[in-house]
Amino acid sequence: MTTFAGALAQARPDEVALDDGRSAIGWAELDELMNRVANGLLACDLGPDRRVAVFAENANETAIAHIGGLIAGASTVPCNFHLTASELAYILTDSAARILFVGPETADRGLEAASEAGVEQVVGWRCPPTPGLIDWRQWLMAGDAEDPPSDLEPRPHLLYTSGTTGRPKGTDLPPTMFAGGKTVAEHVELLKENRFAAYGTHLVVGPMYHTGPLSGARLLAAGIPSVIMGRFDAEATLAAIERHRIETSVMVPTHFIRLLALPEETRRRYDVSSLKLITHTGAKCPVEVKRAMIEWWGPVLLEAYGASEVGTTNSITSQEWLEHPGSVGRTLPPFEALILGDDDEPVPPGVEGRLFFRDRTGRGIVYHNDPAKTAAAHIAPGVFSLGEIAYMDEEGYVYITDRFSDMVVSGGVNIYPAESEQVLVQHPGVADVACIGIPNAEMGEELKALVVPRDPANPPLESELLAFCRERLTHYKCPRSVDIVDSVGRTTMAKVNKRALRAKYWEQVQ
Repeated sequence: MTTFAGALAQARPDEVALDDGRSAIGWAELDELMNRVANGLLACDLGPDRRVAVFAENANETAIAHIGGLIAGASTVPCNFHLTASELAYILTDSAARILFVGPETADRGLEAASEAGVEQVVGWRCPPTPGLIDWRQWLMAGDAEDPPSDLEPRPHLLYTSGTTGRPKGTDLPPTMFAGGKTVAEHVELLKENRFAAYGTHLVVGPMYHTGPLSGARLLAAGIPSVIMGRFDAEATLAAIERHRIETSVMVPTHFIRLLALPEETRRRYDVSSLKLITHTGAKCPVEVKRAMIEWWGPVLLEAYGASEVGTTNSITSQEWLEHPGSVGRTLPPFEALILGDDDEPVPPGVEGRLFFRDRTGRGIVYHNDPAKTAAAHIAPGVFSLGEIAYMDEEGYVYITDRFSDMVVSGGVNIYPAESEQVLVQHPGVADVACIGIPNAEMGEELKALVVPRDPANPPLESELLAFCRERLTHYKCPRSVDIVDSVGRTTMAKVNKRALRAKYWEQVQ
């Protein structure tokens, strides 16, 4: 059976399927490349879970590795390319990945992590000859270019989210985001039901270790061309939209803020009239930012609120949002929103409370290899929270007002303060520490460390503490600033009221 790319090569022989600015690939070339990846993986022992890890910055090869894995019936593991070698090694071990794909920016850390985790095959593209590293092109040529079998079982990505105890948690791409199907052939057909599949070229602007940008790669299997940006640049994004007549993309509010920060003259220079659907996710979008984007790009924005573990729980169109500004929308099946008070009882419409969701399928949140964390994520079977405080109006629209969990969302990236706290408390000059989220005009939030020094007369320097943390953790997980304080208000039970600590920093923010 001819794969989807082979069929598209016959139907649209001159169309560019994939373009990352370095190279433009047509459907015929893409067909051969993905067949070689799929057959190369099928020739390997991938273990019972058939896991393959991808640790690379955005590029054509990154997308091809993921889609080739899908066609081979493998579960690919997208790894944050900022991770240190030790952080990556944990994911490789926990996921039981048998092969690691790397790019030139990640090859050294990838090799170190693979050695620690016992991964024997590391395949790298555009890398200089390096002991232990298999060249991507040589590896491809070892694979057959013929169509692989299409009756293999499709497997979801295994995603890793930051963990509250310093270890990330693995979770399969949830059913609400995975097209399913008994075979790869069925899966490809089901991908065509994706809302983006009704439109033309898709633009990938975020890192492909996140579910939203990664969905752009999966759209290839639905026959939708993709343009992949390496790193986000506001003006380059506008230029790409105009040049490629982009119709869809997935963004986060930080992208909007950077786009709106461009001079008016620069913004007017580019034609964005091709845009049909821009989904935004990752964090609550400031009302004034979203209103400005709708005025500029038109009513093409669709907000999707949720999490990697469960997918989209709430959604709202531009037209709905203009009638309900600030809302993240109504709750989507199979979820039901619950606003609970301090007594764990539902509160009336318009009253703030902790936002929970009931998954009517009973699944809720499921963590890989960790039934204890899975159980801890629920207050009842299938009932979970994403850590927000909210209220719901009479029409069922949900409005996020605050967080009750410790998690910080910075630029659409989840950061758990416990990771930095566990590092900083090891510094000889630190007696106690609490990390909190404070306002950041561009990123929404940023992490700040409140440090109680061992010697109040001679506290450690901010630069010293930040460097100490960055030597031991990926930079994005580390605080951006440090305040020296007398106390973090720890109780006799060793608990800290993070909401109280955050209050003074947020009191001027609407």
